[in-house]
Amino acid sequence: MRKILVVDDNPAIGAALVLLFELEGMGVIVARSPEEALDVLGREDIAVVLQDMNFTRDTTSGEEGVALMRAIKRIDQQIPILLMTAFTSLETAVRLVKEGASDYIAKPWKNEKLVATVRNLVELRRLSDENGRMSTARTRVRTELASKFDLRGIVYESAEMHEVASLASRVANADVPILILGPNGSGKEKLAEIVQANSRRKAKPFIKVNAGALPEQLLEAELFGAEAGAFTGAARTRIGRFEEAHGGTLFLDEIGNLSMAGQMKLLRVLQTGEFQRIGSNVSRKADVRVIAATNVDIPHAIRQGTFREDLYFRLNVIELRVPALRDRVDDILVLADHFFAARRADTKATHGFSAAAREALTMHDWPGNVRELENRVQRAVLIAQGSEISVEDLGLTVTTSRTNDTPEASDDRAELERVLRESDGVVTVAAALLGVSRQAFYRRMQRAGLHLERRVKPDGTPR
Repeated sequence: MRKILVVDDNPAIGAALVLLFELEGMGVIVARSPEEALDVLGREDIAVVLQDMNFTRDTTSGEEGVALMRAIKRIDQQIPILLMTAFTSLETAVRLVKEGASDYIAKPWKNEKLVATVRNLVELRRLSDENGRMSTARTRVRTELASKFDLRGIVYESAEMHEVASLASRVANADVPILILGPNGSGKEKLAEIVQANSRRKAKPFIKVNAGALPEQLLEAELFGAEAGAFTGAARTRIGRFEEAHGGTLFLDEIGNLSMAGQMKLLRVLQTGEFQRIGSNVSRKADVRVIAATNVDIPHAIRQGTFREDLYFRLNVIELRVPALRDRVDDILVLADHFFAARRADTKATHGFSAAAREALTMHDWPGNVRELENRVQRAVLIAQGSEISVEDLGLTVTTSRTNDTPEASDDRAELERVLRESDGVVTVAAALLGVSRQAFYRRMQRAGLHLERRVKPDGTPR
């Protein structure tokens, strides 16, 4: 069973804490100095460190506590550290919480508060270890997936994207239509590339068409081709994308923008494997796998009469849903680092992103998704003047105002408040209870309009 390490040079405090925690069924080891504490950490299985801030007589600066905490973190980055501080060291303790300490508690402490906090941190350690094992397992399954399939260099960390990438790889050989749903800039085209690269058609043409970028009067000609003279300006026969993609794959992005006439022709191709050029009655064979993508709410478009229900069912044999970047926060920093590495040679900011910039990246709502992230990083790389990319270089702010009066925000706020109560306000524990990272939890708090404030009485004890 893991134990609590108490680090305090006062024998009376050490004895009192041993009695307090042993009555609660928790084992305790007491170290009288930083050197002894580091020795214990090297040979004992410690769940939580409860450390004083000063260890030399008449010393009140707290710098000894600073040095100890940093030394402990070098040994075990994940171990929870609870700082015990007198009022004179309170400012230093707050600074260390920002550096990675889990919390602080003022002397003299209240037994109930101290026991509850330590119990939460013991649970935090257990969850941290479990998350570490899960992270190792996720890394292993990502590696296994990449060894079996061509993932086209996709970069992700989140379980959400692993699930989508895995499904795209597994269904690639099915040779049936696929519908990819997701907001603009979220990575739908990358998934289409993964399907193509792992299909039986991988050596054949892979033709991409952005249906939303073409005028309606030209879209059908682009897809199906047109005979000379079929319309004004058609001076010669035009080969359509279906003919170009023969034997391979046609990726139709923004399919929700296709006209009703175009939808009818596409449906015919999917049903019969045949199509006609504009201005021709001759049917042509099309051996093409269609992958369609859209950010449109197709069921809503069907109800509005702007999208054919039968085409939807034809396309939706297999559906892949790409989550918005704001819903897979674990991907934000790995993607930002990836985009930075690709342009590292172009910047003065050789040390990458500052801590504040990394926080701003995780807190931003990313309405433009991965495309917006890439653009912001590229801009920052070019304009950065310091050794690190700053928040200003990214064009972001650390906090962003959002509306939080929607029913969804109210429900989310209630859930966040519940887990914060259950965790006694320890954010890392609360985040673990929801199965999300600290960054994701803080971001959800911000979106719900929640703010944690540490209020201290004049005597230095928390309220």
